[in-house]
Amino acid sequence: MNSVILVGRLTRDPELKYAAGSQTAVANFTLAVDRPFSKNNEADFLRIVVFGKSAENCGTYLKKGSQIAVQGRIQTGSYETKTGERRYTTDIVADRVEFLSKSTGSGNGQFSQYSQPSQQTGGSDSHGGFDGGLSGQGSAGGFDAIPDGFHAFDEEDDDNIPF
Repeated sequence: MNSVILVGRLTRDPELKYAAGSQTAVANFTLAVDRPFSKNNEADFLRIVVFGKSAENCGTYLKKGSQIAVQGRIQTGSYETKTGERRYTTDIVADRVEFLSKSTGSGNGQFSQYSQPSQQTGGSDSHGGFDGGLSGQGSAGGFDAIPDGFHAFDEEDDDNIPF
């Protein structure tokens, strides 16, 4: 299984291009992802590639410093330089990009959480993005609401968990 989920901030504005033959939008940017448990605040800098309508939305709404979540896959490749030296690359090909910080792009800036998958499989939020099929369940797509039949844990409940 080749699957990755990352949360980080853009190190620069996305670079939006269109493929020559198909006119498919392609956005490239670098995502800084903090390393957990790092004593020196270290981060990894990962190249992200996004295609289609998601790429156009990234080009429109994202800027340097925007916080996003990316779901996708790792893709490796190689190429030869002009001097004949072999170079190896590792990229994250995004299937889904979720905007976690307020928009600073040319849009209306009325959302604080926006998701734009490459292929929608669930509900659609009021901005045309994907909300995991949770439309109408509390604020922010149902993340703050407790569904029926569930309750929040108290410290007393912690002692009753069998693991």
